[in-house]
Amino acid sequence: MYDDNHLAHALRAASVGQEGATFSTNALNGAVTTYGELWSQAEAMAGALVGLGVQTGDRVAVQIEKSINGLACYLGTLLAGAIHLPLNTGYPAAEVSYFLNDAAPRVFICDPAKLDTLTSVATEAGVTHVLTLDADGAGTLTDAADDATPLAQAVARGADDLAAFLYTSGTTGRSKGAMLTHGNLASNADTLRDHWQFTADDVLIHALPVFHTHGLFVAINVTLLAGGAIILHRNFDAAAILKDFSRATALMGVPTFYTRLLDQPGLTTEACAGMRLFVSGSAPMLLDTHLKWRDRTGHTVLERYGMTETCMNTSNPYDGERKPGTVGLPLPGVSLRLAGADGAPTPPGEPGGIEVKGPNLFKGYWQMPEKTAQDMRPDGWFITGDIGQIDADGYVTIVGRSKDLIISGGYNIYPKEIEALIDDIDGVTESAAFGLPDADFGESVAVAVVLDRGAEVTADTIKDAIAPQLARYKHPRAVHIVDALPRNTMGKVQKNQLRQTFTPEA
Repeated sequence: MYDDNHLAHALRAASVGQEGATFSTNALNGAVTTYGELWSQAEAMAGALVGLGVQTGDRVAVQIEKSINGLACYLGTLLAGAIHLPLNTGYPAAEVSYFLNDAAPRVFICDPAKLDTLTSVATEAGVTHVLTLDADGAGTLTDAADDATPLAQAVARGADDLAAFLYTSGTTGRSKGAMLTHGNLASNADTLRDHWQFTADDVLIHALPVFHTHGLFVAINVTLLAGGAIILHRNFDAAAILKDFSRATALMGVPTFYTRLLDQPGLTTEACAGMRLFVSGSAPMLLDTHLKWRDRTGHTVLERYGMTETCMNTSNPYDGERKPGTVGLPLPGVSLRLAGADGAPTPPGEPGGIEVKGPNLFKGYWQMPEKTAQDMRPDGWFITGDIGQIDADGYVTIVGRSKDLIISGGYNIYPKEIEALIDDIDGVTESAAFGLPDADFGESVAVAVVLDRGAEVTADTIKDAIAPQLARYKHPRAVHIVDALPRNTMGKVQKNQLRQTFTPEA
């Protein structure tokens, strides 16, 4: 007997009685998977893993394309009492080697096309079994599941037991394995299902990767817990996504999804008539995008804020005002505060470091107790590394990352303030402000700017336009016109790459 803090049990319990209901429709070929088929395959995957010697607490690492069998593998890993470790499909062998050596998984599952390269990497890391799974769900893992005795009874796990590792991007050092528990993931999915009012009637368009919090622990867990369905897209294709609006009710995406959809001439209020919710996260949405979407579709995008270590922390309301540029209010059960480096509260209205506490908060970094202690205060508050402001209504706005804070001549400069002004200039698509070494002031402000197609905007035009609105120490020393801003898989601007590109050689 398990409570709902066993994630797999909670997800499966939500679908009891609807085994014949659709869980997934493949956007490429129209193939339908029912809840009964999904869980039967998950039980078979669990049986295969147990047959390979996987025990409670073992890690199962995967670097595979999105497929129904891939999702069944995730659920099967939970049923087997093991820990799911998804890896970005874009990681080369050298990076995979680091993760396998650090996490020491018993099983590693990869794309058959990469088997020759990754087998030696896995063997050197001490991985016991290497299996394959391709984008169509075929491979030696599926073969093993077909021959296995299904594991119908989930291995007992409690709220504090580990369910997954997710590695951080490692932009300021080596990647850290965030340890997420059954209680973390179950509580967050339960909260989001209720907060966003997901039900068994919902059909979610799923075009996100499943090696990330957003695509797996939000989109999949919330849909399963609601008993809803998904339309599974392997990748984002704006025309294909727009076509599916007619048979869906919700879309979860990153800002890039919405900017590309806005380029589709068929995006109208009529095309969105059956949709009830558009969610955006993982990166800030430009105000211009927010307003254009509302004007074209009649819908206001719901923005939220989360991270690898916490899943979701805040959200704009489902019912109520969704404020553009904000990430909303703390979710039920989640506490959020702004504090200085010493933990002292930030004066009202001033920016401060965002700290959170709640059942969504991870257990710590794998084999990094010192880093865990550095980021977790003794009273349980987690230092997110994000800088935010809270308005009079309690809405949170992210103004930057602490590592992106520019300190010039002893003054703190928040990039968001400069970016907001530049983004408002006609002809500017988006911008990113960052600090560069400066012999006199420690750092000076530089900006990378992307222009609208055909726009005749110069660096001097930009400097002149924003100068009257900024204190002199905030003025950019350099403005670089670029074709695009460097981003990671989830659309976050990589300012470390901008610093590397534009730092003058000594």
